[in-house]
Amino acid sequence: MVEISLLTESDRAIWEVLARGHHAHFETEVGDDSYEQAWQRVLDGVQARGIAAWVNGKMVGIAHYVFHASVWRAGGRCYLADLYVDPEVRRRGVATAMIKWVAWDAEAHGFPRLYWNTLEDAPARALYDKVADFHEGLIHYSYRRGSRT
Repeated sequence: MVEISLLTESDRAIWEVLARGHHAHFETEVGDDSYEQAWQRVLDGVQARGIAAWVNGKMVGIAHYVFHASVWRAGGRCYLADLYVDPEVRRRGVATAMIKWVAWDAEAHGFPRLYWNTLEDAPARALYDKVADFHEGLIHYSYRRGSRT
């Protein structure tokens, strides 16, 4: 059985192992100071929130999300920024349980719409296509000031 809880101070070490696994999976590099800053953000729950998934007393997954206003709809939105499950326990309902927990938490705080991004060829899309209401077909763009002329 999967248990979900908000991250707490005592979760720091294993959270970082899973967060580093997340970045390794996507082949992105994040400096040590960024892990500390992210940890402080999710721990205080103001800028971002973080949860852990536990199976048999072991943390096996993490998710980070943020609430934000919506311009066109009443109630805000919730962006699921990161979702990572230890490869050894994938396909056992951990990610589904985390998504449902985030959706519940978001709605409880007045942010009834949950959304996230993923890679077009991500194996996780098989799950996302099952749990999400629909795929909007959006393409994600990132703008970094000064990166283009």
